[in-house]
Parts: sequence; structure tokens; C-alpha cells
Amino acid sequence: MKLGSLKEGGRDGTLIVVDRALRRAVRATGIAPTLQKALDDWVAVSPRLAELAQRLAEDKAPGTFTFDTKLLAAPLPRAFQWADGSAYVVHVELVRKARGVEMPPSFWTDPLMYQGGSDSFIGPNDDIEAGDEAWGIDFEGEIGVIVDDVPMGVSAEAARRHIRLVTILNDVSLRNLIVTELAKGFGFFHGKPATAFAPVAVTPDELGDAWDGGRLGLPLISTLNGKEFGQPNAATDLTFDFGQLIAHAARTRHLEAGTVVGSGTVANRDAAVGCSCIAERRVRETIAGGKPLTPFMAFGDRIRIEMLDRAGRSIFGAIDQKVVRYTMPG
Repeated sequence: MKLGSLKEGGRDGTLIVVDRALRRAVRATGIAPTLQKALDDWVAVSPRLAELAQRLAEDKAPGTFTFDTKLLAAPLPRAFQWADGSAYVVHVELVRKARGVEMPPSFWTDPLMYQGGSDSFIGPNDDIEAGDEAWGIDFEGEIGVIVDDVPMGVSAEAARRHIRLVTILNDVSLRNLIVTELAKGFGFFHGKPATAFAPVAVTPDELGDAWDGGRLGLPLISTLNGKEFGQPNAATDLTFDFGQLIAHAARTRHLEAGTVVGSGTVANRDAAVGCSCIAERRVRETIAGGKPLTPFMAFGDRIRIEMLDRAGRSIFGAIDQKVVRYTMPG
């Protein structure tokens, strides 16, 4: 089952069911007006959504329309919580190596995680707005999961059973602002603007044997200005799977239905597969040649992030965004 949200009906959008080919869709308002409402009562609502998905597949659903990603918000236009991990420790290791900083051994056993802004996610074709190119505009291709209610203290094994939806995302980063923020010793804020999501989020059964319950074994493809930037496999070199990340987030608190948990930048140790963010490529260039060569994004640049199944079909649809200069309304 593939679910998305139209930019209509208010800030939380209108829930739609999308066919597997990402060609047709139907509003699900007779079942749940929004994805958040569906997640709030998932056990009761999801079978009805699955029935609607089946009717759509059989061309028996009334009110179907052509699927157009330009009309979409993020699957969850806003969420009660957005917790982003750094599950590919090889990525962290590279960054610290380029800075000449030793990585604490605990990073391999205790996940890194930050709590980001979730009051306003953006859709797959929404512009990346920035006030200044000097901020160091970067994309970060990630995997994300959306959970139902998760109890505090849950085990990693039990946490995997709370994953209701899987998607991909662009955790936009302003690298030159992050440097000064981290120097304060209190974490990110200005350096992490609105996160963009794929057109749809899918139930794990849509992923077949590429999904093992906690990790997704397919390449994440990033294309910058029409040229492939990287295609690391999302299961290779993954230090912490989503069960471990969810359990980490729930160590001292309950997680409410609709909480989004991110993997952090997908990264592989093998440099030949490329990168899922500019910062990692710059780090590799610094290690290899003493200085970074690849610039961060400029106004007018376009980033596309997508994942294909083993038959070459898009699973979530593509995140396809342009970087633009922000101007204050009015």
C-alpha cells in the first residue's frame, strides 16, 4: 500500500492511496481525512485503506485521478516528532577523519540522534529555500520510517513491529551554519531547515525481500544537476537498523503515532558507489588530496533522490527540488 497527501484540506493535507505504478490515486477521506488520523487508529483503519488500494488496482475505485507529484505535500505534512539518527557510522568516521579528530568508540555502540523541526515538512517538488548561498546548502539522502504508538523502553526487536510506513527523504543541511552551531555545544537549529519527503510512504510489504524488518537493501540514487552523485546501498555498512534507532529514541519517552525516525545520510565505505550528500564527497576529496573540490549547492541547482526496486521501478517516487533564494513575503 502506498500513501500520500495532497496539498488541500488544511495544513495536514488530504490522504490519498496511490497505485503501485505511481500513476493513479484516489482520495481516502471516507476512511481517514489525513495520514495522521490513519496512524492514530492504524489497526482499525489500515485494513480499509488496503481494501481501497485493492479496488484502485482493479480499477474499481470511484473518483480516481492522475497521480501528479507537484500537487503533493510530504506524506505527513507535519509530525508530532522528527528524530534523525546517524546510523551509517562510516559517514561520521570520514567527517571526523578529515578534521583530524578521533572518533569515540561509543559511536559504534550508541546511536547518534537529534530532534529536528517537524512542524513543517515540505513536499517532493517544493523548492529548497535559502537566504544565502554562503550558508553551505547541502542535500542528505536518507531512509525514514513512520511508527505507531511506541512504549518507552521498547526493545529493538519489538520496535521493528511498530514500523508502519517506510519512505525516503532529503534532510537539507546548511553546512556552514552547522559548524558555528556545533561550536556552541548545544546541537543543530539554524543549520537544519525544512526536510523534504518522497511523494509516498509505503507499507513494508510493498518492499518485498528488500526489507528485512529493520533495513532496506536497495541503492539510494542521488542526482545533482542531471549527473549521478551516488548510489550507496541503504543496507550496506548500516551500523544501527531502524529497530535499534526506534528503541534508542524511546529509551526515556513514549513515541506517539506519527513519529518519523530517519537513518541519517546513507553511506557506504566503498567510495566507488558515490555519496548521498556533498559534505561526504568533500571529506573524501580532502582525505585524498588535501582539500575539498566539490562546491555546495547554489541557487538554480537541482537535486533528485530516488530508490528503484530490483525491476527498475520507482518505489516512493522521486524527490526533485530546485534551490532558490528566499525572499520575505510582502
